[in-house]
Parts: sequence; structure tokens; C-alpha cells
Amino acid sequence: MIRGNILPARTTAALETMAQIRRFFDESEWSRRFGDPDICDFTIGNSHDMPLPGYVEALARRVAPENRYWYAYKQNEPSSRSIVADSLRVERGIPFEKEDIFMTTGATGALHVVLQTIVEPLDEVIFISPPWFQYEGMIILAGGTPVRVKVDMKTYDLDLGAIEDAISPKTRAVIINSPHNPTGKIYSSGTLKSLAGILTAASERNGRAVYLISDESYSRIVFDGRAYHSPTSFYPNTFLIYTYGKVLLTPGERIGFIALPPDMPEKAAIRSALETMQMLAGWVFPNALLQHALGDLEQLSVDIALLQRRRDRMVKALRGMGYETSNPEGTFYVIVRSPVADDVAFVRMLAGYNIFCIPGTFMDLPGYFRITLTANDEMIERALPGFAEALRRVK
Repeated sequence: MIRGNILPARTTAALETMAQIRRFFDESEWSRRFGDPDICDFTIGNSHDMPLPGYVEALARRVAPENRYWYAYKQNEPSSRSIVADSLRVERGIPFEKEDIFMTTGATGALHVVLQTIVEPLDEVIFISPPWFQYEGMIILAGGTPVRVKVDMKTYDLDLGAIEDAISPKTRAVIINSPHNPTGKIYSSGTLKSLAGILTAASERNGRAVYLISDESYSRIVFDGRAYHSPTSFYPNTFLIYTYGKVLLTPGERIGFIALPPDMPEKAAIRSALETMQMLAGWVFPNALLQHALGDLEQLSVDIALLQRRRDRMVKALRGMGYETSNPEGTFYVIVRSPVADDVAFVRMLAGYNIFCIPGTFMDLPGYFRITLTANDEMIERALPGFAEALRRVK
């Protein structure tokens, strides 16, 4: 790792935060055996089934250029913005305007652009823990100070009192993620209304907006017929972040967006700042082919009922063995309490049974591990005896 004075201290800190995770992805037994047909891979959200046929067909239909600018530089293309705005109006019942849609390279690009746009040195950004593992580093890279607030681990709901206590005169934003990775919790309308009240009061007290950054990457992966509520319905100073990579299970094809609610204050200035930052941050616009195909991609989805059946199978089987697990309301993750305190050691033990999971320690969740339901059915059935044997072994 680069050390010393070559990089700014805040950049070095972000690299240190990611070092353990990077080693897992680059140097672990899982990384050495990635793609091995004998392993049961529950690590990250790669699909272990073939891609959706409709996805491949949508891209194929747009490969041949229809004009000489087909593969020219692309920005926030009007057609893409219209597709997203129309979809959000139907899906959320909110009259989003196409000028308030900013096409990005997935949720990662969107989060970087928003944080770089609104965060100034010494600003604090609250993020909810257990977190998606890049939030903290992104805040640091934007020049801000990350402030960690734990969820209520009994209910997996937002701890509104802890969020309120964490807000200071320096607070610039709060990042939430619903449905939540890794717990699968969907925040209710009541919870979001209460959070909106807390942020409204804090904005008035601080004399400037405390923004809400709503990571809604899994908003279309919801189980048991539950309703999904977006904070944009309750708090106007919200940046909606979305990626198509989850619902389509195509994380290697980066397309997503930022959406501003119609009643967001100071929108004209924010619109201009976001588009400028998209250019400065490395041309954070999706590539031409994905934008041309977006009308078709918007209509597609992984089989949510299949993911729900996998959730039910995995949760019932693991609980029957004696594991303590979540029962996610959305996303495609299940968190499981490790039967030994050292979750990294237990995940290493599971690898001896050709089962690969993510240790909870990587997500500020020591004593747990995470299972990804994008493993195929055959992997799940093949892994269950190994889970049972590992539990017997430690007991």
C-alpha cells in the first residue's frame, strides 16, 4: 500500500478502510477459486444463473448504430431521463421531472457525485451501520467526516434517537439504504416520516439543509407483497440513488441514476452542480449502448418470486440446524449469527466445505456472516449439509 506523504491523509485513510475487503477479493481462497464449479458461492451479488435473455436481446437490438453519433459522448440523454421520470411517476406516484434525473454509472457513481457535490471540508455525514462497505470511504474521499450510527439490532430498524443525537451543527447529510444491505429491512412510512421531522428540525437549527441520501438500489426486490416507501415522499431535501444492476443481476453493466424530488428547494443550483460534478468526477455517465437500451431494460426484472423461495429455503433450513438468521423483507441477503465469536474464522471454516460467505466484520457486524441468495438452487442444496456439519463441528 502507498504510505507516507505521497497521498493526502484522508485518501490513505480511505485506502486503509478498504484494505481488508480488497485482500478478500484479491487474495483470499475465494478469489483463487472464483468460478470453480465445486464451490458454493454466497459472497457477492453475482448471478450464478445465466443472464436474463431479455437483457441480452435488448443490448443486441441496439448494437448496430442508427446514426453517426450512436457511440459518441453521452451525458444525461433526454430519452433516458424521460424513461426514468415516467417510470418513477408510475411506481412512486410522485411527479418527477426529467430535468431532475441524472444518469450515472450505477449507484456507486451516483453516490460519489452527490457526496462530492454537497460535502465541504469539516462537514459530517451520518451513515447507518451495518453499512454497505464503501460508504465510509466515499465520505472521506469527498472531504467529509463519517459518523457511524448503528441500527437497532433487535428489529434492524433505524435508531431514530441515535440519529438525532448524532446530528451536530456540522452535519451535512445522512445516508440510508432501504431495503437495507445486509439486514434486508424495509423502513416503514412511519419511520421515514419521523426521520423527515428530525432532519427538518436539524436543518432549521443549523441554518442550512441537512440532506438525506437515499440508496434505493434494492427497492424493486421486495418480498411477501410488502410496500416500498421512498423518503422522497416525505422529505424534499432527498437525493434518490438507484442502480439497475441489482434488479437485473448485471453488476458489471453500470447504469443508474440520481433523482431529485419535485419539491426539492434550490433545485436550479443543485441541477447545475450535479452535472458539473458528473464531468469532473470522471465522466460519470452510463455508456451509449446501455442508454440506448434503457427503454427495454426498464421493463425487465430478475424473478423476485424465485429469490423469495430461495430466502424461505435457506432461512428455514439454517434455523432448523440451529443457526440464528434474519428473515429479510427485501434485497437478496440473509445475515446469520456465527456460532463462534470470530466470524472470520468461521467463514474460513465454511470454506473447508466449499462454502464461501462474507464475514460480518467487513460490514461492522462482527459475530455474523452474510449469505447472498443469487447463488443458484443447486448451490444452495449442495451447501446445506456443509453448513450443518460446520455447526456440529464447533458445538
